[in-house]
Formats: sequence, structure tokens, C-alpha cells
Amino acid sequence: ARLSASVSPLIEFIGYASFVPFLLYANHEVNRGSLGVFVVFVAALFRLYEPVRKLSRMHLNFQQAFASSTRIFELLESPVAIQESSSASELPLLSREISFEGLSFSYSGNESPVLQEINLTIQKGEVVALVGSSGGGKSTLASLLPRFYDVSAGRVAIDGVDIRAVTLSSLRGQIAIVSQETFLFDDTVRRNIAYGREDCSDDQIVAAAKAAFIHDFVLTLSDGYDTRIGERGERLSGGQRQRIAIARAVLKDSPILILDEATSALDTESERLLQEALYNLMRQRTAVVIAHRLSTVRLADRIVVMESGRIVETGNHKTLLERSGRYRTLYDLQFAETEG
Repeated sequence: ARLSASVSPLIEFIGYASFVPFLLYANHEVNRGSLGVFVVFVAALFRLYEPVRKLSRMHLNFQQAFASSTRIFELLESPVAIQESSSASELPLLSREISFEGLSFSYSGNESPVLQEINLTIQKGEVVALVGSSGGGKSTLASLLPRFYDVSAGRVAIDGVDIRAVTLSSLRGQIAIVSQETFLFDDTVRRNIAYGREDCSDDQIVAAAKAAFIHDFVLTLSDGYDTRIGERGERLSGGQRQRIAIARAVLKDSPILILDEATSALDTESERLLQEALYNLMRQRTAVVIAHRLSTVRLADRIVVMESGRIVETGNHKTLLERSGRYRTLYDLQFAETEG
């Protein structure tokens, strides 16, 4: 940065100084009485100034590129916290259950636990909703399943196999995630849906789009599936971005699904279409749903209420309302208006 600041004035000075010979030549022509040549020369001189000025600032672009590339390489070369065991094996396809056994977790050894004494079993094909106040540990618990972090105590197991004993590729290959923050790229609709599945056919992409209720909208775009959607899908609405993310998850066809606030901040019409897409996505899959909206929670076979990193209640919507416990309080605060 210091080098850039010191070099810039020098190059600017060189740019200005380069005009001195031209001015001396113009003075010579005026003394000879060639006014026409002088006028043409001055006009050309003014037109030359802007390209010379841009040329003098090119080094700034190089400096920015060097700084960006340095940060990128630092990120690529940074050590990965989650490592596979040297004896890691392939994880068989989910056949029975996912279990969180005596689980505790903190982001660092010096911090208070974010999760404490979690015991939860999710049967194959079951849809489980995690609800509770913000900061209760719902997203953290879900992020332990694909092993984005390792537990501090206890274990996460799939069909009785500790996920730390299997390869990351075989574990994460069985999990599809649809989050509140949709990651889309400045590319075509087709390639955004097929991200991670470069071997899929056009028919498979269209089938996934239809299941996500985005196909009809895509056909209205100027180039259909070959329409570029802009950085982070900026040319689409929030509901359309989410449905493309759902189509991507449908195409992946993983047996385990994590939905993290997938329907938040949407209008009623967008949420209705998204709910229909979620029904298709969760069919015959084991799903962990993190949601605040009642309509999404009601999709669940079982609701798990979390507070301060602990499970405080478990049951379905009807039984939890009848208990008049923490879920009923959350319902009265957040869901009553939606239901009414």
C-alpha cells in the first residue's frame, strides 16, 4: 500500500512531464506562423491526455490484483481443521437412523458449551424440526451432521457408525443442504442447478426444476435454462433463488436433507410455492428442518424444542401445544398470527 501511494504521484508527474516536448513543438510551430497546425496539434494533445492518464494508473489495478491474489492463496493454503482419519472408511447408505449421543460442543476449549447433553435419534424417513429462540443451538447442531465441526464430547453416528470414522466425501455425499443464504453463481440457470452434478443430463435438470416449481418461470426467461442470473442470483427474487437451491438438492438426490431457515423472509405467494417444492424435496428423505414459520414446522413428524443448547421438549405440534410448555410460548409469540 505504501509502495502504491509513493509510486502513483511519480507516475502522474511523468505523465504530465511527457507533454513538455509537445508544448515546445507547438511553440515552435506558432513562431513559424502555422496557426492551423497549432490548432490541430492542441486538439490532438487534449485527446491524448485521457489515454495517457489511464495508462499512468494501470499499476493501481495490478496492485489490487496482487493484493487479492495474496489473500486468495492464503485462504487456499490455510490448514483444514476437520481432517479424515488415516483409517477412514466409506459410509454405507443410510438404512436405519441418525443419532446424537451424549453430545456437547463448544467452538473453542475456553468458551462455554454451545450444546450440552444432546441425545436425539432420527429414524430413516423421519422429518424432525428444530425450533427455539435465536442462539439456542439449532443451526450448530445441524452443522455437526455433515461434520463442519467436530463434537467436544459424545458422538454423531449414522447407523451406529461414528461419522469421524468415515471419509468426508462419503458422509457429505449423503447430505443435501438448503440454507437461508442461497449460494448461486453468475452463470446460467442450468449450471446453477447442476452445480456439483456435472454428469447429469438436461432431462434430469428439467425434472429437478419441475419438482422445485421453478420450471415454468425459467421458460419465461429470455434464454430459458441458458439465461445468466447474475452474481448471487441478483436477477431473481428471493423465492426464485430458493427454488433453484431446492432444485439443486433434488438433483443431488441425497438420503439426508438439512433445511436451515429455507423459508424465512419470503412473501406469502413465494412461501406457498416454496412449501410445495419442499414437500417434493422431503419425500422419502430423512430431514432436519430448522424453521421459525409454523407452516414449515408442521411438515415435521417430530418437533424438538431447544433452549440454551439443550433439548427441553420433544413431540408433535398438537401434543406440544397441549403441554403449554416452551413450544406453546413460542407459538403464542411467533405463530399465532400466522395461523390466524
